[in-house]
Amino acid sequence: MAFNDLLKQVGGVGRFQQIQVTLVILPLLLMASHNTMQNFTAAIPTHHCRPPADANLSKDGELEAWLPRDRQGLPKSCVRFTSPQEGLPFPNGTEANSTGATEPCIDGWVYDNSTFSSTIVTEWDLVCSHRALHHLAQSLYMVGVLVGAIVFGYLADRLGRRKLLILNYLQAAVSGSCTAFAPNFSVYCAFRFLTGMSMSGIALNTMTLNMEWMPIHTRALVGTLMGYVYSLGQFILAGVAYAMPHWRHLQLMVSAPFFAAFIYSWFFIESARWHSSSGRVDLTLKALQRVAWINGKQKEGAKLNMEVLRASLQKELTMGNGQASAMELLRCPALRRLFLCLSMLWFATSFAYYGLVMDLQSFGVSIYLIQVIFGAVDLPAKFVSFLVINSLGRRPAQMASLLLAGICILVNGVVPQDQSIVRTSLAVLGKGCLAASFNCIFLYTGELYPTVIRQTGLGIGSTMARVGSIVSPLVSLTADLYHSVPLFIYGIVPVIASAATALLPETLGQPLPDTVQDLENRTRGKPRRQQQEKQKQMVPLQASAQQKIGL
Repeated sequence: MAFNDLLKQVGGVGRFQQIQVTLVILPLLLMASHNTMQNFTAAIPTHHCRPPADANLSKDGELEAWLPRDRQGLPKSCVRFTSPQEGLPFPNGTEANSTGATEPCIDGWVYDNSTFSSTIVTEWDLVCSHRALHHLAQSLYMVGVLVGAIVFGYLADRLGRRKLLILNYLQAAVSGSCTAFAPNFSVYCAFRFLTGMSMSGIALNTMTLNMEWMPIHTRALVGTLMGYVYSLGQFILAGVAYAMPHWRHLQLMVSAPFFAAFIYSWFFIESARWHSSSGRVDLTLKALQRVAWINGKQKEGAKLNMEVLRASLQKELTMGNGQASAMELLRCPALRRLFLCLSMLWFATSFAYYGLVMDLQSFGVSIYLIQVIFGAVDLPAKFVSFLVINSLGRRPAQMASLLLAGICILVNGVVPQDQSIVRTSLAVLGKGCLAASFNCIFLYTGELYPTVIRQTGLGIGSTMARVGSIVSPLVSLTADLYHSVPLFIYGIVPVIASAATALLPETLGQPLPDTVQDLENRTRGKPRRQQQEKQKQMVPLQASAQQKIGL
């Protein structure tokens, strides 16, 4: 295809690519904060019932006299005695005082504020009978991400990547900041839903806009760079959360910077590849010439004109007029295979990933330390993934990362509960593999779908990922049957899904498909020689320019 040659003609990876890729990727630092922020803003501290207002707590042991104890000798969280119990309430760590009449915490709760000065749980008492609301808030955020993937993925293929990215930055800034001032839980959930929508749009359009402006040999590097920026954001979340234990301050701190991204995003240049796939040769020419000027290739940009572009992009213009409908994902056999296989991969990766990262308090150590460890494991995992992606290909990298993640989680399910170090190590290793899988699948999906439906395909893939993240918390309820059942489910799903990669083509070193016909040619295994013959028939840019000046 000619578009990769056009990018090289106007500077390849020049000043423009370096600046725009950096500015587009920068907001991803805060995306990890929003995705897993409820580990901190919705943390559940140790709590017990508040004694009646008329209780005399001045006497020694009066508070303990109101609190029943569990088998470990700890105060129960959701009930209190109807009247204070006389004598030692818990001799020998037994439930000696459990025979007294109890009642719910009708006067509220007392929380341990030593770690978190305030969370949505302590502010709105989301404990005991209201504990499910704590999970509802995160699920509604993920529902927002799902809706955003559908809506913004569809709109970006029709309105462009840049316009949607600008809108998403503004939505993230406004809805995220308003969440910090939510007067009640219902308003909090509404703004979290809108924030989730914006985060989905930012992730999709960031990947696509960067990928469509980069030459073939740099796409894996850019995808890996995005993954590292997201991982760095996990360190930032741990540091900011530690410095700001009040949930409102933390929420505002990770939302307000999107106002800056909204302002500078107006200077982004829309994807010339998207313009050409929409049949707008004039806008394609304008974008390429502007990039050539920024890259210091003014002479090369001057050689471009409508005639040259029409000749070089003849196939894109004749076969890519108009955008492909999302229904083509089911009608076209080649697209249908991609749709089904990639949906499995997206769902499995997100399902297992959020099953691990949204339960940090269960590790029994500092939540800040676990957040840092979970972020640190991404660094070597994504580096190894990058090496495999660039040397062996996208398909083996995708298969290996999912398979290894599933095995780690399954093994964790049979390790005894008292082996905390072994279990934590396996969880961290599994999380690193899932992070590598996310890193690969974003790149792999963008390279598999043609330009005319690429953003829609990424949007649907992200939708399946959100379905996985919504279903994932429900699986934890199966622990009532047996403590390892959730881990067995989290592990078997990625193992099964890894087999779907065998049905996908390899994209290492291949040009991006622009049309459905390009994809069908690749699926049919059209000989490479025929592809080369087609490229030879295209009009070289410099040759065309020389002919115009009579050389």
